Amino acid sequence: MRFSRAVRAVLAPYGRQGLRDLVFLASAVPTANLSAVVVLAWPGAAPFVLAPVLLPLLLTPVLTRIHRSRFRSLLGLEIPAVPQVRPRWRALTAETTWRQVLYHVVVNTVMALYALGTVFVIVCGLVLVSLPAWYWAVPGNDATGGAPPPAAPGTRPDLPATLAFGINHHGITWLIVLGSLALVLAPWIVLLGRMLDTRAAAGLLGPNRARELAELTRRVENLAESRAEVVDAADAERRRIERDLHDGAQQRLVSLAMNLGLAKRTLKNLPPEEQAARAMVVIDEAHTEAQSAISELRDLVRGLHPVVLEDRGLDAALSGIAARAPLPVRLQVRLDRRAAPAVEAVAYFVVSEALANIAKHARASRAEIAVDERPGANGPVLVIRVTDDGVGGADPVNGSGLVGLRQRAASVDGTLQITSPLGGPTTLHVELPCAL
Repeated sequence: MRFSRAVRAVLAPYGRQGLRDLVFLASAVPTANLSAVVVLAWPGAAPFVLAPVLLPLLLTPVLTRIHRSRFRSLLGLEIPAVPQVRPRWRALTAETTWRQVLYHVVVNTVMALYALGTVFVIVCGLVLVSLPAWYWAVPGNDATGGAPPPAAPGTRPDLPATLAFGINHHGITWLIVLGSLALVLAPWIVLLGRMLDTRAAAGLLGPNRARELAELTRRVENLAESRAEVVDAADAERRRIERDLHDGAQQRLVSLAMNLGLAKRTLKNLPPEEQAARAMVVIDEAHTEAQSAISELRDLVRGLHPVVLEDRGLDAALSGIAARAPLPVRLQVRLDRRAAPAVEAVAYFVVSEALANIAKHARASRAEIAVDERPGANGPVLVIRVTDDGVGGADPVNGSGLVGLRQRAASVDGTLQITSPLGGPTTLHVELPCAL
């Protein structure tokens, strides 16, 4: 089995695959002519100031799509597309654009010359191998191998006679061997060219694998760090819930039970005409305590995971936060679809904690919240902007509230930036991936 596979691998360049590789290699010639336009567009358009900028900017993506289609249709190889740079003018300084220009200008030109040289080798091999079929028809052929007649002064030598002399002198057999060797090596030359072109295209036309690996490594490290922070935050949240239950709802329920027990014992000793009035007072107090306990439990549950967020989405949940805020809040949400549940939860708590920080520290008279979806490098992102007109001066490094917000955003591979000059205004900018 292994031997047959090895034989097929050795013979593959001489079959249909070799012909397909040759066609692919030859297709580099017309694309190289198109690439020359990119080369000439930079220095060759001095009278037109915008031409050196706009032509490469417009032609490079077109040439890249042509080459990706060329690899896909002729080799069945899919080169991943590079994310489009936004805004468009930044493509002039983007590394991906210059890598593509390098392929179109240098690699494609070299491969076109390589293809022409390969075709020349194949043609020469065919000519030399077929030498016995046409050698006799060469004018000036001298079977004795004599030298061709010398050329007259001021004239060129007789080319057919010189060719015939060379064939007779060096031997037709060696020329046939040379042609056969060229034909035997030609498929491997084609294969080598195809491999070089494929490797260069994957590195220059596709995404930067080294940078992607470095970015992936950075994201893994950040996620590992944020995971540890999330575990610590979850433990702190658990302790806070336990403290809130102990100091809030539990104390009210204990007080309710004690009041009811005391009323049960004292009502027996009261005259019948006072029992009804006393019972109503006890019932009113118990009702008030129960309502307070229910309200605290409801607030606690809302802090864990608001039901409205799951049922009606981020817009309705943020509207509830804005309505309960202790200062006027202007909310603007523009979302065409819902993000992942974990992302919506992080967005909800980021806005909630941001408004709480504004109410405690900013001394602001109003706040604005804007939420929308924008395209990102790895897919759509949820963009949140929280702005207040407070005193500013927020410390993004040492402020515990801001550190907690950054940790929340990092838990879903998001980012948080804050701008807070002294005197205000303070702007919180958060970007979260819509899908995990």
